[in-house]
This record gives sequence, C-alpha cells and structure tokens, in this order.
Amino acid sequence: MTAAAPSLRKWGLVAALALAPAVSNGFARFAYGLILPAMRTDLGWTYTEAGWINTANALGYLIGALIALTLIARIGTRTMFVGGMLLTALALLFSGLTENFWLLTVWRILAGVGGAPAFIAGGAMAAAVFRNAPMQSALALALYFGGGGLGMLASGATVPLVLDGAPGAWPSVWVGMGIASLVTMLPVAWAAREVKPADKGGGVDTSQRLPWRAMLPELSAYFLFAVGYIVYITFIVAWMRETDASAGLVAVMWSLMGIAVMVSPFAWRSVHVRYSGGAPLALSNAATGIGTLLPLVVAGPPGVIVSALVFGASFFMSPGAVAAFGRANLPEPQWGASIALFTSVFGVGQLVGPVAAGYIADATDGVGTGLAAAGIILLAGGALALLQKPLVRAGAA
Repeated sequence: MTAAAPSLRKWGLVAALALAPAVSNGFARFAYGLILPAMRTDLGWTYTEAGWINTANALGYLIGALIALTLIARIGTRTMFVGGMLLTALALLFSGLTENFWLLTVWRILAGVGGAPAFIAGGAMAAAVFRNAPMQSALALALYFGGGGLGMLASGATVPLVLDGAPGAWPSVWVGMGIASLVTMLPVAWAAREVKPADKGGGVDTSQRLPWRAMLPELSAYFLFAVGYIVYITFIVAWMRETDASAGLVAVMWSLMGIAVMVSPFAWRSVHVRYSGGAPLALSNAATGIGTLLPLVVAGPPGVIVSALVFGASFFMSPGAVAAFGRANLPEPQWGASIALFTSVFGVGQLVGPVAAGYIADATDGVGTGLAAAGIILLAGGALALLQKPLVRAGAA
C-alpha cells in the first residue's frame, strides 16, 4: 500500500495536467465546430467568416507558442501553465458576452494565446512526472494529450442538444464552458505546485539550439497535420447539418470522438515507445486522413460514426507522437523547447485550414470539397513523416 501510494499520486498529477488539453483544445478550439452552425445562422456569417473565427484562435495559438518558446525559461513552466489556463478560461467566458465579430475575434485570439502556453507547459510537466521510467512516461504523455477527449465528450454530450432549434443560445454555451474551465483551476494549481520540471527555474535549456534541420520531415508532416485536421474539426458538424443530420446524431458522433480520444493512448502506447523516428506520426496522420475521408465515401450515419471513431482514435496521437519524438531524441531540458517548436509549426498550419476551407465552401456552396482536400493533405503528411529518421544526439547542433 505504501509503495502504491506514490504511483497513484503521480497518475493523479497526470490526470490534473490533462485538464490543460481538455480546456485549451477540447473547449477552446474544438467545441467551436459544434457551435459554428448556430453562430452562422444567428449572426448571418458566410463560411469564410465562420472559418476566420477559428483561424483567429489558431493565430492566438501561434502567438502563445512563440511566447512560450521565448519566455518559458524566464518565467518558468509552472507560471506559464497556470497563467495560460486562466487566460483561456476567461476568454471562453467572455466569448459568450458579445455578438460583435471583431470582439469575438479578439476573445478567440486570447483563448489561443493562453491555450498554447498551457498546452506546452503541461506537456513538459507530464513528461517529467515519470522521468526515469520510459514506459510510464510514454503512457503519461499519451494520457495527457488524450485529455482533450474529456472536453470533447463534455461538449459533445451537451452543446448539440442545447442548440437544437435554438441557435440564439450559443452565448450560454461559451459562458458555460468558461465557468467549467475556471473550476478546473483547483486541480491545475495543485499539479503545478507538485510537479517539478527539469531544471531549477522550471524552464528549458536554451544554451543549445534544437537540431531543427534534422527534424524537418517531422516538422513538415506536423504542419500538414495541422492544416488538415482543423478543417474536419471546424466543419464536420456544418457538413452534417448540410446533410440534414439530427442533433442527436451530432451529439453521438462528437461524444464518440471524445471517447475515442481518451481510449487512444492505450492503443498507441507501444508505438510511441518502440519507434524513435517518424513512424508514429506517419501512422497517426494517415489514420486521421482516412477518418476525414470516410463520411464522404460511406453514406449516412454509419460513415459518420466510423469516421468519428477513427478520427478520434488517431488525431490526438499526432501531438503525442511529436512529444515522444522529442523525448526520445533530445536531452530532457530541451523537451519544453521541442514541444514549443512543434506547437509553433502547428499554429502556422492551423492558420491556413479553417479560412481556406471556408472560402472553398462559399465558392462551392458546401464544405464537402474542403473536407476532401483536408483528407488528402493528411495522407500526404503521413507519407512525409516516414522520411524522419531518429536523431543522433552527439551530432545534433
């Protein structure tokens, strides 16, 4: 019992840290896809305008990632984690208090500015919980990134039903998610106090440059992942509404996707441990691409349900794959900087996807073409990741 207690406590810390992707991703980024049809109807937006709102969040995410990359060593991982979570929660809350397009843009940007540092710092802290146990550390990272599924399950089970027949109720959804996010600050503060990051200051080692040239295939594949996956997340519900899907089917689909995200770490655990090159990212990108294309080739509810399960079981493992890549190939003090670099590339990719897909949707009177393009981009990213070889630490510069 005495020996088991520290282990249980460590897994409790991982669970608390996993609230960061639940809030920064499950609520602040992904749930917009559930709210988009209602906001578009109520506010009279085009698809391009609707896509821009998630591009704004991606812009904030990029800014936040650059802030993290620059300042994490100075202000510390713990401070960045808690501060990012608080800013994200407040931005969610205030998104429900305005109908002005540009004020909504500001709040969506701020949600990203807070979400990226919280996500990066939380990932570095999750990697440090079991720093001397590779198998447990890999599972901890996978569970951390899978935490986004909790936010997806919570929003998927409630938001479609709240908005069914009442598109004007979207402000209450944002406020509700903001309040729920503020409640998570209690376990988040506990985890931030208890987990000790790699170095004394809680930051990362900036004395050596990351070997980014040797990481180009992985970085490029992750960029394509960001371009493609965000299109599905942003527009799949809008596509379902175009095909007259019921609110119940939307709720089931999104909830199953969230459950698949939470279960996926157990399926991917051995992959992240076994391979130190680009294979894990290649597999997750390819599976995500297949999930994106499935509803376009398999008609009706079966296609949507299988798509949600395949997509949910794979897309959150791409962040897990690049985090595990950094852990396997870089010294521990550079893990945070590695996650920040990948997240910055990710942020640039996310800028492209939503507004481009929205423009295509306006031009073609539907979002199906954009979804098809996203699926092809994801498959290309999977092929590119196969070119990534393990790094040789001694030769890295």
